[in-house]
Amino acid sequence: MKDIIIYTQPQCPPCEFAKNYFRSYGFQFIEKNIAKDPQARKELMHKYDAYSTPTIIIGSEVIVGFCQERINKLLSIQ
Repeated sequence: MKDIIIYTQPQCPPCEFAKNYFRSYGFQFIEKNIAKDPQARKELMHKYDAYSTPTIIIGSEVIVGFCQERINKLLSIQ
């Protein structure tokens, strides 16, 4: 199983959708809230060159925003 990390922030409907999507398939994930965790915000910007949420990391793949087709392919969801 590939590790899943979701960078989120409060009041972000796409973030909630992404979390619920993973939960609906039984996938565990690590949530990093960039509003509460300054280190997570730095990591998002510097390591992944991303500035918006959700940013989803699946294994070594970075998905900025919620791209269901790409997520399904990476996690072999039919």
